[in-house]
Amino acid sequence: MADQNGLETKVSAALNCIDLSDPDIQKSAASLKQACMDSGFFYVINHGISKEFMDEIFAQSKKFFELPFDEKMKLWVERNRGYKQPLKNQFFDQETNQQAHGEAYSLVGPETEDDLDPEKPLCGPNVWPSADVLPGWKETMLRYQQEALNLGRKIGRIIALALDLDVDFFGKPEILGNAMPYVSFNHYGVQDADPSKEYILGTPAHSDPSLITLLATDEVPGLQICRNIHANPRVWENVVPLKDAFIVNIGDMLERMSNCVFRSTMHRVLFRQERYTIAYFVYPSNDAMIECFPTCKSEEKPPKYPPIKCKDLFNIIFKNVADGKTARDITEA
Repeated sequence: MADQNGLETKVSAALNCIDLSDPDIQKSAASLKQACMDSGFFYVINHGISKEFMDEIFAQSKKFFELPFDEKMKLWVERNRGYKQPLKNQFFDQETNQQAHGEAYSLVGPETEDDLDPEKPLCGPNVWPSADVLPGWKETMLRYQQEALNLGRKIGRIIALALDLDVDFFGKPEILGNAMPYVSFNHYGVQDADPSKEYILGTPAHSDPSLITLLATDEVPGLQICRNIHANPRVWENVVPLKDAFIVNIGDMLERMSNCVFRSTMHRVLFRQERYTIAYFVYPSNDAMIECFPTCKSEEKPPKYPPIKCKDLFNIIFKNVADGKTARDITEA
């Protein structure tokens, strides 16, 4: 069916579900590979992060976004950490003819003595709410950051097998052993939205520049994927939240390193009621070499992209995003 903007939308996307408690890791790898070649998205269940802790994380996230605007603005910084002003001030989507409605708080870790290095674009000190305002908030979020990174490393083992790599390939210090995780706590609000629109734009169409992204959501739908961004009209499929599961998607870096065997699929957020999500972007270390995996190249299929250090690729991305390009546009340049 077509929406009021002439965009084709299916009811829902059928995504593979990876059970991390399944002892048959080869079966999981086969299912993951099929998902990554098809839609670039899949669910992960029995992931090891307790429901009680996830409930606490969402409760703490909501407490932050319920703070007065002036209090949140104390955590605004120009770099890639801290509070992000309402997204409608930053993003306009021509396809839906809407400004984005939402706000976010981001943190990157771990913090080291090199965090102020200007050549490392994700570096810089995290900014935290005062303990008097949100007691225990910092400790809770740092714990989540570590637990989500551990989950990313578990998924990395399955991805490695799916690409015929050694199971511990992503555990190397230069990749996920010293990973640069980036967490974005997101709040999509309905205030000031155009009542004439069938839906509200949360995030315009984009792909993620990460290796993989782990998305935790509340029960409110909103995520949509487009398997063929060049189709006319584009067909958008709804990704239904799955209780106690993470939605995982392949990022541009992994598509690049897999020589386009895996897909970094365009996605967006359209919603009709208030919504909270937590996106955990798994990046390798700043000094990691982003290059084609040995199992993904041959004489018949040479690497599509030249090797580049992660921090150099980041610099290219962040210097050009202001020009209206997506991370995918830049990594394909």
